[in-house]
Amino acid sequence: MIEWLTMVTWSPYVAGGGIGLLCCVAFLLSDKPLGCSTAFARTSGMLEKSVRGNKTLDKPYYKKFAPEIDWEWMLVLGVIVGAFISAILSGAFRILWVPEEWMQAAGYSVGIRWGTAFVGGALIGFGARWAGGCTSGHGISGTLQLVVSSWIAACCFFIGGIVVAMLLFRVVLGG
Repeated sequence: MIEWLTMVTWSPYVAGGGIGLLCCVAFLLSDKPLGCSTAFARTSGMLEKSVRGNKTLDKPYYKKFAPEIDWEWMLVLGVIVGAFISAILSGAFRILWVPEEWMQAAGYSVGIRWGTAFVGGALIGFGARWAGGCTSGHGISGTLQLVVSSWIAACCFFIGGIVVAMLLFRVVLGG
């Protein structure tokens, strides 16, 4: 088997170059930037449509982002499937309800861990849609197009990440 398929970690330079090439292919084939958060919005629309029917399509948001499977939705599916295959091939796949780092910092409570992950994911999703894109939409596709708002967003991603990491380290880990 090809050795790079079984590596647990890749060089960030190789991974970054691959993402850059993927962005170029996305622009060439679809004339759209690479992004992932819209796929989650479309999924919520598909779930709502399964309950409410075509009334969902009357909402202004779903007129702009139709609840359907498109190439971005398939990209997210590919990321999930690709991560699973990579974990299997590298031997790193494990089912953990509570990761070791979390257990040491906050104890072994599956409910608290999952609740925290759910709230964090919901906040990230809300923020990504409010900002008009996620880290891949703004931080990768927007910055490579030299979009000023994307450069501002990318700087805010880093600042926010540093602040939250420092707060978590001091509050949760007692550092």
